[in-house]
Amino acid sequence: MNRHIIYGIHIQNRGENALRVQQVLTEYGGFIKTRLGLHEMDGDKGSTGGVLLLEMHGDENRYRVMRDKLSGIDGIEVKVMEFDHG
Repeated sequence: MNRHIIYGIHIQNRGENALRVQQVLTEYGGFIKTRLGLHEMDGDKGSTGGVLLLEMHGDENRYRVMRDKLSGIDGIEVKVMEFDHG
């Protein structure tokens, strides 16, 4: 079965969490097909929060470990979207 699995990662306190999140993403980068970063603007400066959208591929067990590592960081919330293509 062909599926798209998308992780939505809400990052609070970007200044504090960006490095830890990036370290996890680098470790599991081989399982990330597409990465899109979104953040709100507060005037001419960025906000303290943001959202990453990741399209995953490969060994699901491996990137589930990535999801769990990200979820273990304070201020990080991970949601999963799965689309089946029969």
